[in-house]
Order: sequence, then C-alpha cells, then structure tokens
Amino acid sequence: MSMAGGVAAADINGKDGGSNPTPTRAPPLKPKLLRPLLLLAVLATGFLAVVVLLLGGSAYSVLPRLPVPNAAALPSSRQRAVQQPCGKPRPLERWTRAPASAWHNMTDEELLWAASWRPAIGKYPYRRVPKVAFMFLTRGPLPLAPLWERFFAGAGGKELYSVYVHATPGYRHDFPAASPFHRRQVPSQVARWGDTSMADAERRLVANALLDPGNQRFVLLSESCVPLYGFPVVRHYLTRSRHSFVGAFDDPGPHGRGRYRAGLAPEVRRSQWRKGAQWFELGRDLAVAFVADERYYPKFKEHCRAPCYMDEHYLPTVLSVEAPHRIANRSVTWVDWSRGGAHPATFGERDVDEAFLRRITAPGKAQGECTYNGQPADVCFLFARKFAPNTLKPLLSLAPKMLGYG
Repeated sequence: MSMAGGVAAADINGKDGGSNPTPTRAPPLKPKLLRPLLLLAVLATGFLAVVVLLLGGSAYSVLPRLPVPNAAALPSSRQRAVQQPCGKPRPLERWTRAPASAWHNMTDEELLWAASWRPAIGKYPYRRVPKVAFMFLTRGPLPLAPLWERFFAGAGGKELYSVYVHATPGYRHDFPAASPFHRRQVPSQVARWGDTSMADAERRLVANALLDPGNQRFVLLSESCVPLYGFPVVRHYLTRSRHSFVGAFDDPGPHGRGRYRAGLAPEVRRSQWRKGAQWFELGRDLAVAFVADERYYPKFKEHCRAPCYMDEHYLPTVLSVEAPHRIANRSVTWVDWSRGGAHPATFGERDVDEAFLRRITAPGKAQGECTYNGQPADVCFLFARKFAPNTLKPLLSLAPKMLGYG
C-alpha cells in the first residue's frame, strides 16, 4: 500500500489488504497559522457584541421578557380610590376625611388658620356629596335634642350632615354613641349676650365645621330652635340655593345707623351700615371668608361695643359691602317679634298645638313673602325659635303629622 501525504489509504471495509499498520497523527499547526485564527475569533466576538448593543438586544428576542405596563392604561387616582379593597385608605382620604370627633387641642388662632384653607381648583377629583353643618350655639343643655334626633333620623345616615355644639366652658354633654350629638362638642370660650365674644363663638363654630371638607352649608342654631320640615326638604332647600341666607337691612333710626361707630371708617361708611338677625346660614365660600377676615373683623372687635352689637351688624354689613349679590337678604329662622321688647317671644307648652304649627309652616302671613333663587317661594323659613324646654312633649307628638318627621 502506497502512502500519500503520510496518511494510510484504507478500503471501504476498514481493512488494508490484510495488514494492520500503526496509525499516524496529523502534524500540529504551525504558530504562524494559529495566530491569525485567534485574532479572527476575537474580532468576530467583538463584532457580535457591537451588533447586540446597537440592535437593543434583538438578537436575544427569543428570551422571555418582563411585561412593561402601559402608562396610558393605568387607572387614575379616582379609579384607584374606587378599586381600593375594604379597610385600606384611599389616596385622597387624608384630604377628604372628616375628623372623628369635634374636640381638639388647637388654639383659636390655630383653628382659624386651619379652617381658612381652601383649594384653588374648584372641581373636586372625587365624588363629593355636599353636607349641611348644623351649628348649635348654647349656654348648656340641649333640651330639644330628642326632637332633633328624630329630624336627623330622616337623613338615613350621617353622610349628609354634621353637628357642632358650642356650650359654656366646663359644661359637658353626655349623649349615647347612637346620637347625632355624640362627641360633637367643640372647644369653647365664654360667650356673653351683647358682647363681641358672641361673634367670636359664632366664628369658632364655623371654623370647626370648615375642618370637614364635605360641609357645604353652615346654619347657626340655638338650643331653642326647632326644624319646621323633614331633613330631605331642609337639605334640598339649602344645598340647591345660589345664595347664603343673611338678613341685611338699612335702619336709619337709633337702633340701626345710630349704632354706627366712626372708628369703622374708612373700611365701613355710615351709609353702608346694615343690621340683621343673628341666626345666619352661609355657603362654604362665604364661611371661609368669615373665618379668614383680617380687614373688617378686627375693626368691629375694637369699635363695635354696646349698644353696637357685633352679632347683629358684622355679617350683614360686611357681606352687603363685599358680596351683596350672594346673600338672599333674609334669614331662614322664624321668630315672633309681635310682643315687643329686646327679645323675640318664647313659646311654651300651651302655645304648641296643630293650629300653631300649621300657621308657621303653611304659606301665608307667618311664612311671609320671599324669593328663592330669584323666584317667588312658598317656603321662606326652615327653622323657628324660641321654644321653651317644656314644648318637647307636644312637639314630639305633633312632629310626624305636622312637620314631616318623627
């Protein structure tokens, strides 16, 4: 068998014509040939790495990838708030949640500052149900509370209203947990009739109610007030009104302009002096303006002394100057001045019967003539005062038939 190039020639059967010669190995590559091959391999690897970087890893498209969320498809904060599981706080809850109790440790200065905040954007980013804040300015007990509890029962829950009670310091109300008055007493100061401290108490009540961002309407009441209609009627009347209910009239006599003080100028001129009932009702925007007022309020505090009564002149005058088209120029609380004197009539147990309640609730002389959102209205008053504690029993008996609640 001949050898060609040092490699044995074998037949198809692996045999070599009967002999088994010793196999030979291929000679090693020479160093001159190995270096170019190594250099070529390095260059090829580097080229592949550059291609992968430039193409963003497309060469590895077969590898599994983590899903990337589509930002446009993410739920909004409003949707996330709806989707929150029960028991977990919603994103806006710290801004929309009402305080659990009306009591706190703030000073008046801190309270007014906190209450004066308001969002610059008018549209709320969540479903806001406007509430009515019922603010009771009292000396102590609330003898007609059982009647009010029946009134509030018509709301179907506490989502549509809130209650605040300003009583003489040291007095503590003790209402059961189920009562709307439970834990609704606010920190208070002494409020004296005919003194500027009375206006301070009103302002303090409004400021406390403003801490609940859900409150939209703010009505001032006393312990002798009663509601004349059921809760749905009262809430609808207030929340649908385009005006706040503050009476303001020009009385040229000694009990009107005669109470004007020259120290109020130049902010308030004598021709701008107005008088009105203490028992007001405000929309939220004017309520904020009330607690945040640093222009008129200090002047009234300094100069409006008896026989100038701040609770009868401050709001009627200031709102007539600053927001005359935003007040209805009337109160929604009915009183009887027919008996004369410095105070309205007080009604006792013998006064309260069907005829009396029909007279003050039906359209007619007692309700008077008024407009509501620019149109003539049959109902002008939602509340009435002054009712003595002994009227509770007949009121509870007659309320289901005559007043629409209980």
